[in-house]
Amino acid sequence: MPLLSLIVPCFNEEEGLPEFFKRTEKIHAQLGIDFEYYFVNDGSTDRTLQVLRQMVAENKDVHYLSLSRNFGKEAAMLAGLEASSGDFVTILDADLQDPPELLLEMFEKIQAEDVDCVAAKRTDRSGEPVIISLFSRLFYKLINKMTQTPIIDGVRDFRLMTRQMTDAILSLTETNRFSKGLFTWVGFQTEYVEFANEKRTTGESKWNFSSKVRYAIDGIVNFSEAPLDFVTYSGLSMVVMTLLAIIVLIIRQLFFHRSVSGWTSMVVIMLFCFGFTLLTLGVIGKYISTLFLEVKKRPIYIIKEKK
Repeated sequence: MPLLSLIVPCFNEEEGLPEFFKRTEKIHAQLGIDFEYYFVNDGSTDRTLQVLRQMVAENKDVHYLSLSRNFGKEAAMLAGLEASSGDFVTILDADLQDPPELLLEMFEKIQAEDVDCVAAKRTDRSGEPVIISLFSRLFYKLINKMTQTPIIDGVRDFRLMTRQMTDAILSLTETNRFSKGLFTWVGFQTEYVEFANEKRTTGESKWNFSSKVRYAIDGIVNFSEAPLDFVTYSGLSMVVMTLLAIIVLIIRQLFFHRSVSGWTSMVVIMLFCFGFTLLTLGVIGKYISTLFLEVKKRPIYIIKEKK
């Protein structure tokens, strides 16, 4: 009988875990296959760990990994993937915004020949703040113009994968991870299951606007060289324009004997050049910092307790 590994990152989810487990166990009974749960406690500050300890004591299929601090969802997902041993692997959130009932349709689709992954794709952003929805759509449009790795708007981390695809993702050992891109980069045939967006049943979202902005920047840096190309060609254009301006000024002085005037325009141009230089250094610095993190080879996560 096939084994399905369920990877569940958790950060302050004590209220929602009982309902989550209740709903997934109903799916367990309907699918008729073996389940193994890997809950990853990502440095929660509430009673999430105590709830997980109790779940492990009461259910032989439940396991947990408790990280030494909050390393972020990407690290928590990786920890669960590395611990899993199932023929199929799924990642889903404990907040129930990704309905676990979709696993029924996902499992049916992945049985088809040549299908390696079935991902959940939400059809709307109802319940999400307008400003976040606007910037999210802008991000997806921008990154798909900047990278050769397509990243589809609305596709969630919630997906069902074969062991082969899971092992391919685990072979990517980079420290600064952007899973939405990695899932696509490894290839494999992916189908999609659509669903309407659902609100959290308990607690509050840990993904605020600034967190999503940082995540978006990481995605662009990890999967595109376009920012570097932009500053390179922009810098080259500015050099060419500067040379042309110098030639014009020399001709003006030699043949028309007019001295250069206009302190205001000079200051504006200088401020623009300095601002552009700082922007360029910032873009380059972001790529260098990514290299710095990779070179140090620090572990992506540290497990404090597991069961």
